[in-house]
This record gives sequence, structure tokens and C-alpha cells, in this order.
Amino acid sequence: MTWLTGPFSGALLAMTLSMLAPAPVQAAIGGLPPPAAHTDSSPQWEALRERLFPARKVVADGTRVQLIVPLRAAYGASVPVKVVSKLPQTADLYVKRIYLVIDKNPSPVAAVIDLSTEVGQADFETRLRVDEYSHVRVVSELSNGELHMDSRYVKTSGGCSAPPNRDAPQLIGKTVFRLPEGVHLDAPTTADVTVVHPNDTGFELNNQTVMFIPPHFVRSIKVSYGGRKVFDAELDFSVSENPTLRFNFVPHGPGELRAEVEDSKEAHFVGSLAVP
Repeated sequence: MTWLTGPFSGALLAMTLSMLAPAPVQAAIGGLPPPAAHTDSSPQWEALRERLFPARKVVADGTRVQLIVPLRAAYGASVPVKVVSKLPQTADLYVKRIYLVIDKNPSPVAAVIDLSTEVGQADFETRLRVDEYSHVRVVSELSNGELHMDSRYVKTSGGCSAPPNRDAPQLIGKTVFRLPEGVHLDAPTTADVTVVHPNDTGFELNNQTVMFIPPHFVRSIKVSYGGRKVFDAELDFSVSENPTLRFNFVPHGPGELRAEVEDSKEAHFVGSLAVP
């Protein structure tokens, strides 16, 4: 074998080695999405915003509402979400409506909650299904027409295809209240309302039939106290199974907390709690 010598030998050797070097590794199609900032937009959000709030300004400066969500959720079918309002519910200015959105879910609008001043403080907690890496957003609509938003980019997946727990189908529709911190007269009092329900998305497989389970989920929860509206929540299957809402209400005396529930099969359920 003859080795090259002279001025071109080095250049030829370098070219040969570069040809033998492995090609740069590229991410496979369908791999993990690129990093995203919490404040980024998305094509899904831009399209949805035009449908929900046409020609209206949405302010995203964090002055009126805050969204608290784990950035890496362990289980996509049950992602805890907390909405913190930064103003009290007064007759002069209050949170009129809250929208919870998951940009890349098959059904992106998880909840629209219509509020009254009876909540005292418009903080809400629930659990959502997140189907893939996506922004989760809250939009707070004030009584003066302003729209304020906060968002977080959540890394999890599989939330809409995870099968629900079916250990007690006879309990579907059971609606219960809890007062985890007791009662505070004439002040915001924390309460939980839970509806036992699979909240089937239509994307889960039945392990025995290998057929998709038809969608069946809670459509609305209307909560009142002493006959006065606290909130009306319109929900979708992007809310986790056994939907639970943590909210506030202001008791001015003894009364009854009451929830009227309807699901996607037009079944109706009622739950109540006497508040001393």
C-alpha cells in the first residue's frame, strides 16, 4: 500500500476521516417536543383565543390571576391545578368567569366556571387530564370586561387515554361536600365538592373487548348556598375522573350547600351538606 505524501496528503486524510465519521444524530419524528417557555403561545391557543374571545385583548402580566401546576406531572390523567385570584370578590369588581384550557388536548376547554360574589375569593383547585406536553392556561374574566391570563408549560402525557377506576360503578353520581378548614362566618370558607364518576374520554380502551369506551363525563356542576348561586361550572372530559372542585363560599348564617350535577348522558345527581 502506498501512502500519500506531499502538501495534499493532510487535506485528503481529513476529508477521508470526515466521510467515515458518523452522521450527526437527529431527533426522531414524533420524539419529545422542543423546550417551551411558560409564556409562549401556540397555534392551538391562537385559534382557540379567536373563538373564545374574538377581537378582545387578553392581558398576561400576572397581576390578576396566578396558575399553579407541577411542571413535570407524574400522572397525566390527574394533574393538580390551582387558580389563585389576586382580587377579592366585591360588587365593584370581581371575577365573573374562569376558563381552564389545555392547548393540545383533544378537548382543550376543560372548564368554564361562572362565578358570583358569594365565593368571596375566586380561588379554585381541581385535577385535569393532560394528553401531551402542553401549555395549561387560566383566563380570568372580570366584571368590567377585562381578560387576564396566566399559563404554565406542563410536561406529561397520556392523560386522555388512561383507563379510569371501575371498582364501584354503583356509586356513579354520588356527590359529596367537605369543609376541610371548618366554617368561617361572613368570610371565605373553603369547601370541596366531589362527584364519583369515571369521566370517560372516549380515548380509553376496554382491556377485555379492546374497544374504545364511549365518552361519559360530568357536564355541569351548579353549587348554591342557602338558595343563592355560588358558581356554575361547565366541564368536559379534560377534567379527571371523580371530578373535584375546591372553592370558597361566604356563609352569613346556617344554610345548605347544594350541588346539582348533570353528565353527558343527561343523568342528574344532587348532593348537599347542612352548614351549621
